[in-house]
Amino acid sequence: MEQSTPTTMEPARSWLLLLCLAAVATAGVLQARAQPDSIGFISVDCGFPGTASYVDDTTKLSYAPDAAFTDAGSNQNISAVYITPKLGKRYLNMRSFPDSSRSCYTLRSLEAGLKYILRATFMYGNYDGLSRPPIFDLYVGVNFWSMVNITSADSPVILEAIVLVPDDFVQVCLVNTGSGTPFISGLDLRPLKSSLYPQANATQGLVLLGRINFGPTDDTDIVRYPDDPHDRFWFPWVDANSWNSLSTTLRVQNIDNDLFEAPSKVMQTAITPRNASKNIEFRWDSEPQPKDPTPGYIGIMHFSELQLLSGNAVRQFYINLNGKPWYPKAFTPEYLYSDATYNSNPYRGLARYNISINATANSTLPPIINAVEVFSVISTTNVATDSQDVSAITAIKQKYHVQKNWMGDPCVPKTLAWDGLTCSYAISSPPRITAVNLSFSGLNGDISTSFTNLKAVQYLDLSHNNLTGSIPDSLSQLSSLTVLDLTGNQLNGSIPSGLLKRIQDGSLNLRYGNNPNLCTNGNSCQTTKAKSKLAIYIAVPVVLVAVIVSVVVLLLCFCRGKKQGSMTNAVKPQNETPMSYVPTGDAYAQSSLQLENRRFTYRELEMITNNFQRVLGRGGFGLVYDGFLEDGTQVAVKLRSETSNQGVKEFLAEAQILARIHHKNLVSMIGYCKDGEYMALVYEYMPEGTLQEHISGNGLNGGFLSWRQRLRIALESAQGLEYLHKGCNPPLIHRDVKATNILLNAKLEAKIADFGLTKAFNRDNDTHVSTNTLVGTLGYVDPEYHATMQPTTKSDVYSFGVVLLELITGRPAILRDPEPTSIIQWARQRLARGNMEGVVDPRMRGDHDVNSVWKAADIALKCTAQASAQRPTMTDVVAQLQECLELEESRGGGGAMKVGFYTSSSSDPYSGNNADGQSTDVSQGSTTFEMEHNFGRVPTMPTGPAAR
Repeated sequence: MEQSTPTTMEPARSWLLLLCLAAVATAGVLQARAQPDSIGFISVDCGFPGTASYVDDTTKLSYAPDAAFTDAGSNQNISAVYITPKLGKRYLNMRSFPDSSRSCYTLRSLEAGLKYILRATFMYGNYDGLSRPPIFDLYVGVNFWSMVNITSADSPVILEAIVLVPDDFVQVCLVNTGSGTPFISGLDLRPLKSSLYPQANATQGLVLLGRINFGPTDDTDIVRYPDDPHDRFWFPWVDANSWNSLSTTLRVQNIDNDLFEAPSKVMQTAITPRNASKNIEFRWDSEPQPKDPTPGYIGIMHFSELQLLSGNAVRQFYINLNGKPWYPKAFTPEYLYSDATYNSNPYRGLARYNISINATANSTLPPIINAVEVFSVISTTNVATDSQDVSAITAIKQKYHVQKNWMGDPCVPKTLAWDGLTCSYAISSPPRITAVNLSFSGLNGDISTSFTNLKAVQYLDLSHNNLTGSIPDSLSQLSSLTVLDLTGNQLNGSIPSGLLKRIQDGSLNLRYGNNPNLCTNGNSCQTTKAKSKLAIYIAVPVVLVAVIVSVVVLLLCFCRGKKQGSMTNAVKPQNETPMSYVPTGDAYAQSSLQLENRRFTYRELEMITNNFQRVLGRGGFGLVYDGFLEDGTQVAVKLRSETSNQGVKEFLAEAQILARIHHKNLVSMIGYCKDGEYMALVYEYMPEGTLQEHISGNGLNGGFLSWRQRLRIALESAQGLEYLHKGCNPPLIHRDVKATNILLNAKLEAKIADFGLTKAFNRDNDTHVSTNTLVGTLGYVDPEYHATMQPTTKSDVYSFGVVLLELITGRPAILRDPEPTSIIQWARQRLARGNMEGVVDPRMRGDHDVNSVWKAADIALKCTAQASAQRPTMTDVVAQLQECLELEESRGGGGAMKVGFYTSSSSDPYSGNNADGQSTDVSQGSTTFEMEHNFGRVPTMPTGPAAR
């Protein structure tokens, strides 16, 4: 929040000088603790050496080193250049995390469902000698808290949030975004009553922008614990030239069921305008973040009458936001009782929020205000991994001292999931751990019983470690477990009866070779240096005779990479079964082509998919199921249904094409099934689903794609189509390019999918391929193809142009309101009038290079020209989209925006007193209070140990 631009910075300088009071508060030594103290506080001095805590003399709060809260990073000290007498002790050191993408602190022994204040502090001090303050992200649990933007070496950044904690612990995580090494100086937790701050709930948290105490006459009079039992920091603001200060020594009481419990010491002071005819006005500007382009704001204004008014005196006022009522009626503060006005639902969409407090016509006294708090809102709807799974895998991590990237939540966010884990993500339930691969991980000791608490695990690989002891029979109780690999350990004893039964009924594939002391039956031990006799492998090599047709030489379909020459699938999987067939009705009709990918039986598909338990999606071919191979690789299994409108011909066509084509932007086939009446394709799993889901805002992460992400997806999709048109011999026409047939992996990389309608055409003619049936999807079909029934590569170009328009506009191919309209017609009408802002997806909130969007729109319109001869080739489209992406990237980081408490001018630091005898310089927030009385700048947060 900020005050109106001051005509002079003297008040800010006065603030700095008065608050630069140094006193070191260290008294006594405590054992370092990793749980709340007697009043529920946790105060962590990050990077502080040793194991002893220290107690602050003023507040009597203890501060612990962070060794008990994290097992990553290293202790660092700020540069001596930045060590000054006024600098708080807790800013002399920090912990940095150069080796991890995500590093977390875990605060335990909390009360599930309770609200807590969390504070994190960052003082760079050029500790690394690079003079490059970093930028990184901060998360509370699995939900984004804020971007940490360190703008100067000598000014700390302090962030505060109020969140509801769903478990008996909470994690605060620093995420490396590629702009410098994350670090942290301090972390603190303070409990709140569940009734306080009702705007903070299970779905949203509050991030503090400013908390101001009006009326003190001493700039150093910061109110905190013990005056505020919740240890909130209330910063004073003093300007005797602009307002009168009111105060009382009498106690100001909280009203019944008070929702904010402002402390009496804060409410004992207030301000009124020095000119009684004036209003009290302040404002704050909206500060969008990349992850929240339309932030919402909550304001809380605290009032109490401090003067015992005579019979005729009246103090009554209106509160307005941008000229409209904030509070629906005139407000009269009650004598020596605190009260507050606030909004429950966040205000959004305004560039500036102007608050005006003005006296009513009946009022004989000017307006008054005692204090104000303003918060932005963050979403806390992301669901953490199933708590039982988290407890189990955490116990496994601790037992075996796993040194992977095992920090934070195991599955969320997807891009930071723990190495060696595979998770399932359902909309209505928490993520579950479905595969654990700890092969070659240096595990020692017995097999932890915690593995038996991973109830959803389907694949467990503990091979090639140094595990000893017996195999727990409890593993047989894992009903979802289909593969257990214990190869290459030092296990002994017998195969438990429960596992033997699972092996015999075919529900479990157990591997235990190279365990010399393991007994394979109840009476005698056999050396098992080779593969176990009981090991069941999901697929067995089968040799089938291929039908060779004489004309195969003429029409053999193969694809070659642009830079690698011809590509053949020379290396065959161990359990490959060739399949030959003679499709009819297209260019493949005279050829018999072997599939060189793995062939599955229907029984194997049942095991892979756990009896087709989880559906990923549905298409014309049938349902797509989630599955796991023996090595833990997650796959998608597309099983043809009896009612499918795509028959054997389309199945064989897609299988043939996927077996032959190889490109990073085309979905790869792992294998197929042709088992009697059952037909299925097994291809790589694409965890982020379809492009259509992300365009509509229904993606798994619930967010919207940035313009840069959209451009990359468009470029990668275009490269995949270009490969079909130019890199395959004979060339291929997809014939069903649409947003639902473009899939995204965990890195949001695009891959073309669904080749059941793909056709080959003669490159020598380079015109078309004859067909008797119009195929495709309404809204994407080339009108020329519709008229002639002869698709060309330009038919794919047309469909791609529609997809590109969807990416630009965020709208579907066919608009339904007010009447069905093609997105092409809708966009052409607006672009013809130069109305780009009426076309571009408003959810991007202007965060894009205008020239880049215009160029992309021009490409889309050319692709969707009525006549195919006027359309570009996919090679042309790839080159043009590459230029669009370069334009977007050249604008410098995609439009970085200041957020949180970051200074808009790093050369304008000011000092803040910690109220515990230590002080330091603190950077001013870019969103600060700005009063209409030339108040200068107000600090939004405390600094030093007092902020912990």
